[in-house]
Amino acid sequence: MDNSSDQLFTTLIDSLLQLREGALKLEEDFSSSLAKIPESQRQCGRNLVHYLSVRQHDIRELQYQLHALGLSSLGRMEAYVLPTIDAVLTALYRLADRTPPKIDLQNSYEGFQAGRAHLDQNTNVLFGEPGSSRQQRIMVTIPSEGARQYGLIFELLQAGMDVMRINCSKDDHKTWAQMIEHLRRAEKETGRRCKVQMDLAGPNPRTGPLESKPGVLHWRPRLNDVGKIRSRAKVWISSRDTGHQNADEVLPVPPDAMGNIQQGDKLLVTDTRGRKQTLTVISVEDGGCWAEGEDEAFVEPNAPFCVLRSDEQVFQGNIAQTFARQTDHEFNVRVGDLIVLTDGDIPGHPARKDANGNMTEPASIGCNLPEIYQDVRPGDRFFYDDGELQAVVREASAEKVVIEVTQTRKDAVKIRSDKGINFPDTHFNLPALTQKDRADLDFIVANADLLAYSFVRHVRDVEDLIDELNARGADSLGVILKIETQQAFQNLPELLLAALQHPPIGVMVARGDMGVEIGFNRMSEVQEEILWLSEAAHVPVVWATQVLESLAKKGLPTRAEVTDAAMSGRAECVMLNKGEHIVETVQFLSDVLERMQHHQHKKLATLRKLSVSNIYSNS
Repeated sequence: MDNSSDQLFTTLIDSLLQLREGALKLEEDFSSSLAKIPESQRQCGRNLVHYLSVRQHDIRELQYQLHALGLSSLGRMEAYVLPTIDAVLTALYRLADRTPPKIDLQNSYEGFQAGRAHLDQNTNVLFGEPGSSRQQRIMVTIPSEGARQYGLIFELLQAGMDVMRINCSKDDHKTWAQMIEHLRRAEKETGRRCKVQMDLAGPNPRTGPLESKPGVLHWRPRLNDVGKIRSRAKVWISSRDTGHQNADEVLPVPPDAMGNIQQGDKLLVTDTRGRKQTLTVISVEDGGCWAEGEDEAFVEPNAPFCVLRSDEQVFQGNIAQTFARQTDHEFNVRVGDLIVLTDGDIPGHPARKDANGNMTEPASIGCNLPEIYQDVRPGDRFFYDDGELQAVVREASAEKVVIEVTQTRKDAVKIRSDKGINFPDTHFNLPALTQKDRADLDFIVANADLLAYSFVRHVRDVEDLIDELNARGADSLGVILKIETQQAFQNLPELLLAALQHPPIGVMVARGDMGVEIGFNRMSEVQEEILWLSEAAHVPVVWATQVLESLAKKGLPTRAEVTDAAMSGRAECVMLNKGEHIVETVQFLSDVLERMQHHQHKKLATLRKLSVSNIYSNS
C-alpha cells in the first residue's frame, strides 16, 4: 500500500472515530432525558441523539471519499447511526490491513435489522397492520356529510382508507360520534380495520365574521339529460318567516301583497339581470302560497314585482328584506390597501368611502384569537389563506393591528370569514392546548385511536398534553405531532424526545401552514429534514396537505400532484383531504403507492427487475 492510500485510510478512520465518539458523548449528555423514555423506545431516543450529533458537522467531503472507495457514504444512516459508522469502520480497517481498536464495534447486520424493525413496529402500533400488500397507510379527512352518509365511509374503507381523520375544529361531538358509528359498521361489513384520528383544533388564528347583507334569492327548474324541464322550480311566497323545507327558495313579500294573491295568478319579478321572471301560483295555504317557475332566476331583496290576474295587474310592490337570507359581505383588497385587524366579535367590513370616493376608514376584519396581538410587532409579516395574500404589520397594539397588503396571488384577493391567518415572524406565548381542546379530550380518549396535536411548538406543550392524557388513563392513545410552524420545526428534536415518553407517537408534515411560515422556497428542504429526524427516532410520518387535491375536487390530477403522490411513499402514511371525487382519489393513491414501494424505500432506491431493460442487439 502506498503512502497516499495509507494516509487516506488514516484520515477516514480518524474522522469516523470522531463522529462515533461525538455521538456517544451526546448520548451521555442526554442520559437524564433518555432515562425518562420507556425501555421499549429508549433505543429510538439514543439513535436520534446519535444522528443529531453527526448532523452537527459538515461531512460531505468524507462522504465523497467513502463513496469513491465503494463504501457506504453514510447517506442512509438515519435509522441505524452507530451500526452504519461501525460497518464502514470495520471495512476500512480491513482495507487498510489494520487491527481495530479495542472499542465495542456493533454487529452492523443486527443493528441495521433492529433499526428498521423499530420503525416498522412503531408504524404498526400507531396505524395498525397494513390491510393490503401496500405498506404505506392512507388517511382520509371526513367531511361533515360523513355523519349523514354511511355510504361514503363504506366506499372509502372499501377503496383502501386505513385511518379516518376527524377535524375537531369542525362540527360537534354528536356529529363525530355518528361518523365513528358509520365506520365501525363499515368495518364489520367489509372485514377491514381502520383507525380513527381526531385532530385537536388548537389555537388556530382565523378571520372573524363579516358584516352581513341580504343574500340573492335563487331558483331554477330541474332539467333532464337533453335540457328539457323535468320539474319546475318550487317557490314558497310568504310575508312571514315560516320557511318551507320543500321549497327551492323562499320569496319574502310585504303583508299587503298576500291578500292580493290567488291561485292561478302570475307573479312577475325583475331579476338581477333586469329580466322579468314569471312565477305561477298553484295553491294558496295558511301562511303563504306555492308558485312554480320554468326559468332560472337570481333576485335581490327590494326587487320590483307585480301580480297579474287574467293579464290585469292587481298588485305592485317590492320583494321584502324582513327575513331574506343573510350572507357575509365579502370584499376585495389589493396591494397597498390597509386592513385593521380587530377583536373577532366585531364584524369585518370593506373600506368606507365618502361620496367622492375618498377612503374615510380602512377595511377591517376580526381575528378569533385577538390575544395574539400583544405579541405582534411592526415589521412582522402576515399571511392570509395559505399565502393568497401577504402583508406587513405597520402598527400594533394589544387591541388592534394595522397591516399593509404587499403581495397577492391575483390582482385582488377576496376577504372571507373563517380563513387561516399566519404571523410567521411572531413568537406567540399561547399554550397549544386550548379550553376547547381540553373539553374535547374526554370524547377523543373514549372514541379515537390517535390524537393529532395541532400547533405544538414547545416541549412544555407536549408535557401538558401527556399530563392531560395520563389524568384520563389514556396511556395507549397514539399522539401525532403536527409540525406546522417555524418554532415547531426548530424544536423538533426536543419535541420528539419529550413525546417518546408517551408512545406510540408520530409526526405530521403539515405543509399548508408550514409553507407559509417557513417560505415555499424552503418547503422541500424542511420536509426532507423532518423525514430524516423522524426516521432517526424510528417515528412514523404522515405526509399531508394538498395531496392529489385536484383529483379529489375536480376528478383529474395535475402532473405535479402525481409526482408528489409518488414521493409521498417515503412517509409511512399519506393524508388526503375531502373532495367530491375522494373515493376515486383513494383508489388512485393506493395504486401509485403500491407501485412505488417496489422502487424505493425511504431514500434507498430498490432495484427490482425493469421490463424496459430487456433489449437485444441486432448484430
